[in-house]
Amino acid sequence: MSENNNSKKKGFFLFRWLKRAFFPNKEMEDIYKEEQLESPFRMVIKNFFSKPLAVISLVIVIVIMLFVFIAPNYVTLDLGEQDPTLINLAPGYFMTDYPEELVKNGVQDISVGNNYAIGCDKNGKLYTWGATKVSKVVNIADIPEEIQKAKIVKVSAGTDHCVALAEDGSIYCWGNDRLGQCRLPSELTMNNKTHTINIIKIGASDQFSVAISDDGEAFLWGNENFVELWISGEYRGKIQDVALTNSGFVVLLKDGSVVKPTKSAQSAVSNIPEGAQSGVKAISASTNTVCAIKEDGSVVVWGAVSKGENQIPEFDSPVVKVEGGRYHYVALLENGKIVSWGSDRYKQCELPSSIEPGEVQDIYVGAFQNYALTKDGKIETWGLKGFLMGTDSLGRDIFARLVNGGKMTMTIGALSVVIETIIGVILGGIAGYFGGWVDMLIMRVSEIISSMPFIPFAMILSAVMGTKVSIEQRMYIIMVILGILSWPGLAGLVRAQMLAQREMEYVTAAKTVGVKESRIIFKHIIPNVMSVCLVSITLAFGTAMLTESTLSYLGFGVPLPTPTWGNMLTGANNSIIIQSYWWNWVFVGAIFGITCICINLIGDGLRDALDPKSSGR
Repeated sequence: MSENNNSKKKGFFLFRWLKRAFFPNKEMEDIYKEEQLESPFRMVIKNFFSKPLAVISLVIVIVIMLFVFIAPNYVTLDLGEQDPTLINLAPGYFMTDYPEELVKNGVQDISVGNNYAIGCDKNGKLYTWGATKVSKVVNIADIPEEIQKAKIVKVSAGTDHCVALAEDGSIYCWGNDRLGQCRLPSELTMNNKTHTINIIKIGASDQFSVAISDDGEAFLWGNENFVELWISGEYRGKIQDVALTNSGFVVLLKDGSVVKPTKSAQSAVSNIPEGAQSGVKAISASTNTVCAIKEDGSVVVWGAVSKGENQIPEFDSPVVKVEGGRYHYVALLENGKIVSWGSDRYKQCELPSSIEPGEVQDIYVGAFQNYALTKDGKIETWGLKGFLMGTDSLGRDIFARLVNGGKMTMTIGALSVVIETIIGVILGGIAGYFGGWVDMLIMRVSEIISSMPFIPFAMILSAVMGTKVSIEQRMYIIMVILGILSWPGLAGLVRAQMLAQREMEYVTAAKTVGVKESRIIFKHIIPNVMSVCLVSITLAFGTAMLTESTLSYLGFGVPLPTPTWGNMLTGANNSIIIQSYWWNWVFVGAIFGITCICINLIGDGLRDALDPKSSGR
């Protein structure tokens, strides 16, 4: 009987063994998988990526870092860039968005200012578009009702004011009148006319304007302290045209000669070349130069040439019309082609492919924008359409500065953390492993450094250096200072971990087999404690960025014009900018804040991932 029971038991055990071998229990298998040992690194990664907020923050930081380190290769930054005509422009690409109604009713005339344009249709109606707000309180789009009712046939856009000529010969001005830009001379006011004056041309510049009559007279008005607004009597009745630069003007007489208005007149265009003293049929001006069209269709340019305005290309046809922008010219040839030359900073010399040769009827040129009227009544535009994030108080592109400033800020933060990590890990590891007088010496040194007030120390050092060092040298000095003065916290953390790790069995085993102590510290112990140090290193990166930006904000960091996120915010330390020009600080403040918050969230995620309790076991 007992033998039968024993045989039954043996068969049962054999059956259970075969079942476990070839048909394992799923529930037991899951338990075994759960209980499998994982390396600390794998456990940290698994726990970290189980936290959605930390993972999203990591992705955001990586995207921002790639953006600020790759984008500068495509977004050029000119440290000398500043233009008073581009100050505090709002974000957006809207400067060439002309009203469709103007085209629908037929274009009569268009005049382009620095960043805005005005036009009138064949019904005499006025239109404005672009950055029409030329000051905090003056908006060109606020056309007086009297002018809106008049039938306008010619328009001219100045820097901050406009001039319009009505069909009945009346002249109207509106815009900024602080310096007399809109105060017409008595000869042009309707109530004081003693004889009929037939105005055939008008022009507006920076702080002054001109009107030319068919009997060879020119009438100028505006800021007389800025420009000498009168013409010698010998030229009265002989004037054909007047070309206005930003700070002066020249006169084209009916005999084809170009002269300066008075013998005492001194401006960038006063020295008229011999080629423009005869045989000229038309003149136009840019900011500081004048272009004359000769009778044979050639052109002559002179003045304060700074952007290649005198580098005239070859023409395959005589020039019919030339108009000047800020630093460029656009010419309409007899065969209908358009040719541009001069500064191409904002692609104002790159013609769109949609313009067919021979289809252009007229051209209208402004500081950075160009318009071409085709024979079928359509308008083609090219040049500066706007800025993605607007411009600052010096006319600099905020987007370009934000990208390049981010590269500078993150570079300083990253390298200072590298220096801090190297010093902190080495000294903390040595202090924790050897203990005794070595530990005492290193910890007392760290306490001395920790007691030093960083920002006052950096400010004093910056004042002492003054202008003795270059911008790059100052950047490297800031990195070194940030790294040297920030290591005590990390060293204390490494020391504490080292004190615990040096008593572990694997360290005793390494000593037993004769492994060198330096190898035990840096090959065996440090890798085990670095996962804990990652939290401190991550948070130190955000802190270093904030510290650098604080120094730059206070004026003791990387000096202007080199951008950092900190010194970009310095310009926003003004109630007018905060209230009226929000784009000067919102974009840089937002990306800086997002970066620092995400770095802190990554640090929190790592801290939770390193906590043994976070795994729930």
